[in-house]
Amino acid sequence: MSDLSTPLSGNAAGLRAWLLSETPDSRRQAAWGRSYRGWLNFRRNPLGMAGLIIVLALLVLSLAAPLLTWQSPDVQHLAQRLAPPSAAHWLGTDELGRDLYTRLLFGGRITLGMVVAVVVLVAPLGLVVGAVSGYLGGMTDRIMMRVTDIFLSIPQLILALAFVAALKPGISSAVIAIALTSWPPIARLARADALTVRANDYIAAVKLAGASPARIIFRHILPLCLPSVIVRITLDMSGIILTAAGLGFLGMGAQPPMPEWGTMIASTRGYILEQWWVPTIPGLAILIASLAFNLLGDGLRDVLDPKQS
Repeated sequence: MSDLSTPLSGNAAGLRAWLLSETPDSRRQAAWGRSYRGWLNFRRNPLGMAGLIIVLALLVLSLAAPLLTWQSPDVQHLAQRLAPPSAAHWLGTDELGRDLYTRLLFGGRITLGMVVAVVVLVAPLGLVVGAVSGYLGGMTDRIMMRVTDIFLSIPQLILALAFVAALKPGISSAVIAIALTSWPPIARLARADALTVRANDYIAAVKLAGASPARIIFRHILPLCLPSVIVRITLDMSGIILTAAGLGFLGMGAQPPMPEWGTMIASTRGYILEQWWVPTIPGLAILIASLAFNLLGDGLRDVLDPKQS
């Protein structure tokens, strides 16, 4: 055992020394070293680590829902409706006798899947709009920011409801609506970073070298705006979860019998006094997921935001 562990520990020590080198030999080594130092800083934040662990646990449980459950989330057992938590039904059953544990795990796939879809749409849109607006300035900046101000002036949930009503209730409509109402804060943040970056000397040097505005924006401005945008998106994920659940609760998002957390609360809210666990359990899932993303965002902000250091 000692013969095997010594080379392994030696390789690990060598890799750590390579990552923490003060004089990297390549851009790749410098990038990996910077990421590793960021991870070491993040690991010292207990609340950030707690948020990361909870988020990963929620994702794993949701993705592995078919392996961790023993029945379909839509199977009804009317003879067992509104049953309290027991060995047969760990979290009890709902008004149609469906197992809440099963529906909670499958509902995580829908709710968290909506969050991921919104982020995939929002992050590139807000980042590009903000970077282009901040770098080009002038009339382009004024037009883009006035459009952004219009979206920011309307409450997110109200605007999302209007978009869903204009389309049709459903998951796709809810994702599009939330994405259309979530990009303005990202764009404003990216614009602020772009305004700061474009005044730096190396941007002037790139211009003198003959780089086009598109190359400057995508190769030099966007990477420097990315850390603050990542932090903002992580912190906004809790709001996205609440908006998605709110649309489901109001009947404008996922439609029954889909086990989306907001829809589960809406269909069982009448039992809050007698069978309190039925609407409370999906509500706790929303609370835990939102809190975890907030803790993760705070931890990332301490690492990625230079203003916090």
